[in-house]
Amino acid sequence: MSTSPSILHLASAVLLLLLSSAAATDHIVGANKGWNPGINYTLWANNQTFYVGDLISFRYQKTQYNVFRVNKTGYDNCTTEGASGNWSSGKDFILLDKAKRYYFICGTGGCFNGMKVSVLVHPLPPPPKSAVAAEHSAKDSSAPPAARGGAPGVLGIVVIMSVWFGYRWI
Repeated sequence: MSTSPSILHLASAVLLLLLSSAAATDHIVGANKGWNPGINYTLWANNQTFYVGDLISFRYQKTQYNVFRVNKTGYDNCTTEGASGNWSSGKDFILLDKAKRYYFICGTGGCFNGMKVSVLVHPLPPPPKSAVAAEHSAKDSSAPPAARGGAPGVLGIVVIMSVWFGYRWI
């Protein structure tokens, strides 16, 4: 059976998207202590590694606190002027979509009692060398799949199974 390259590219892209979203980490600010006054969030942040695509979550009593994304000046001075985002649900999930430093504070006065956190988000690490080598060897081969052994590899089986299960064919 012959498969067109565009279908293989689409299936590969879908698989990579699923794998990258599954690998994202949800960093709960303050861990089991949540977003509350008197906690050293600098220490907490320094024990985390943040990557593009990760989430940072704030858990707090929504009647008492909130979250503002601010610039460095707002962070240093505990001011919300010029804030670029604010949340108040008590269970806020914020996507860290760029490699940069993010600053968050509580805008109800909690910032003055330590409710502020700064996190440095790193770019995604490159894929493992074995995955890159496999991709290059697949692109370099001009022989049709049947001439390279005929049976689908592990990646092919994973793609086929994910498509089948995704469309509920089985």
